Amino acid sequence: MAETAQADTGEAGAGKQPRSVRVVLLALMIAMMLAMLDNMIIGTAMPTIVGELGGLEHLSWVVTAYTLATAASTPLWGKLGDMYGRKGSFMTSIVIFLAGSALSGMAQDMGQLIGFRAVQGLGAGGLMVGVMAIIGDLIPPRERGKYQGMMAGVMALAMIGGPLVGGTITDHWGWRWSFYINLPLGAIALVAVSAVLHLPKKRSQARIDYLGAALLTIGITAIVLVTTWGGTEYAWTSARIMELIGIGVAALVGFVFWQTRAAEPIVPLHIFRSRNFTLMSVIGFIVGFVMFGATLFLPLYQQSVQGASATNSGLLLLPMLGAMLVTSMVAGRVTTNTGRYKIFPVLGGALMTVGLFLLSTMDTDTTRFTSGLYMAVVGLGMGCLMQITMLVAQNSVEMKDMGVASSSTTLFRTLGSSFGVAIMGALFNHRVQDVMAERAGALGSKVTENSAQLDAASLAKLPEAAREAYQHAVSSGTHGAFLLGAAVAVLALVASVFVKEVPLKGAGPQAADAPADGEDGASAKTPVTGAV
Repeated sequence: MAETAQADTGEAGAGKQPRSVRVVLLALMIAMMLAMLDNMIIGTAMPTIVGELGGLEHLSWVVTAYTLATAASTPLWGKLGDMYGRKGSFMTSIVIFLAGSALSGMAQDMGQLIGFRAVQGLGAGGLMVGVMAIIGDLIPPRERGKYQGMMAGVMALAMIGGPLVGGTITDHWGWRWSFYINLPLGAIALVAVSAVLHLPKKRSQARIDYLGAALLTIGITAIVLVTTWGGTEYAWTSARIMELIGIGVAALVGFVFWQTRAAEPIVPLHIFRSRNFTLMSVIGFIVGFVMFGATLFLPLYQQSVQGASATNSGLLLLPMLGAMLVTSMVAGRVTTNTGRYKIFPVLGGALMTVGLFLLSTMDTDTTRFTSGLYMAVVGLGMGCLMQITMLVAQNSVEMKDMGVASSSTTLFRTLGSSFGVAIMGALFNHRVQDVMAERAGALGSKVTENSAQLDAASLAKLPEAAREAYQHAVSSGTHGAFLLGAAVAVLALVASVFVKEVPLKGAGPQAADAPADGEDGASAKTPVTGAV
């Protein structure tokens, strides 16, 4: 097996990828699933975990610690892969993730669990970035489209299967296996990557930009804490939230200033000179904002208003996730066959906007069939955008910046999800409490004084009048949240109109002979090196 090989245009276009590439891709998909499944599995197990370990007041930190560590480490993993080689950094992130998983499963109290979840999050930050960057190394952009369906399928499987798997594992094996289940899957990915993936070794003489890393970590941490605590732990206008906003803004301004002077910046600012890369970062942020908001409030609406069980509400997301999977596969195939991709961001932005507006029209009389159709429209839009954003972003930079391009795009999507859940959640909670006070008076205010989101058991205990009032309140709350989502999605549509269709690298003689586009990244002649 050759230590290095060129995955040049001719080879990539010749047809089937070598078996070793397919083995690596399978390992990468397993790693990607680990990163996406974790929070969804753990969410189902949390009531059992609190019942055994106690520490209910620290419950939110089990998720927050993981999210913070993941977001803060994402840009660092991308840069380390660019500087020292992707295989080593990716395998290191898997090992850290598995160590965090094993330690979390052995935790004896809530404090230990929170600390070990942070370790797990540090590794998770490198999983998604590593997957995207390695695929960027192995597969030319023109050929990469055909694998979009695989990645979208993993995402859909994680969203639907996560709660089901988490509930089943917790009920039959105990909550600790929610963490231990990562170990055999991670070991398979680790062995496959170690044995089959061979990329050119790198050794940079430059020092890691520690100051830039520290400033970026502080800035991201402050942003995530603001979006996590705002409106829940602390009022949006409280001194603590204002302090965090000030710290976050100061750190990020300092980070941008320092990146113009650092010898080896964590996020080279020159990648944002590419119009396409900047637009894809904006669209990725909006996709994260919309997608995680939709997956949070749709099950809540289905359980509270349409009477679905917790398990069925996950399955009822199938129209959205199925449409997303099919569209992503079609978009990938068309992109591979034609080399054209601009139509998909435009179409995706339009469908997502229309779908979210339709979701905002749902009320207490909306049937499951109707809401399923509306969800399918949103899914069609997200399917056009999910993987195309990463494809175009990677095509807009030189190979040496593949890691930071992948990590930056992933980070913007992560931050978008944090803002989406926080802002849509604040709007939802405010509307629910207002409507409950209007329809059920003092009883309504008392019912929702601690939380605007009631579980099935609490809902069943309410008097009939209060239950009906709550159904109207949730319907009103989701109306406001999805209407906001539709307004934000318009920005994705506007941004996609300005995308410049630059020939995809590895797209055959036509692309190979195309002149480099000075504004939009690397020359089409840049070779794609993928050694397998």
